[in-house]
Amino acid sequence: MNQESLNLSIRQFLKQFGVTAQREIEHAVEAAHAEGRLRGDETLHATATLRLASLGVEHVVEGEITLA
Repeated sequence: MNQESLNLSIRQFLKQFGVTAQREIEHAVEAAHAEGRLRGDETLHATATLRLASLGVEHVVEGEITLA
């Protein structure tokens, strides 16, 4: 196993996840606000799950996204 290659691959995966997840959250919040489902001052509870099925790993991160 090449540690440098592993690190690079993990970083690329996390960067892709972070960019696409942020875009999805922004679009969902903007749509909900435009439809009147959000006032724009809420705090949203968020959960992200990382799953490596072949290794039997599941890691859950929970947090808050504040709109104002």
